[in-house]
Amino acid sequence: IAASGATVYWGMIASNAYPFGTQIRFPDLYGDKIFVVKDRMHTRYQSRIDIWFPEYSRASRFGLRNTRIEIVRLAKPDQLSLK
Repeated sequence: IAASGATVYWGMIASNAYPFGTQIRFPDLYGDKIFVVKDRMHTRYQSRIDIWFPEYSRASRFGLRNTRIEIVRLAKPDQLSLK
């Protein structure tokens, strides 16, 4: 269960910098796939985004990367989108 109350799924991301429900793309890594902020990270990570992977081994292989992001839709801070 994520901080938003949602069950984890492929396409969910964690971020402290963006409100829940914000839609983000990583075009250089995943093309047009849209990820949605549904979780939070430790407070020391204010400028990172964490992509949820279904298998630990896949997350480990992905590692830590710097990449370009595109904000598709910025949710309002008081809006909790669980769709």
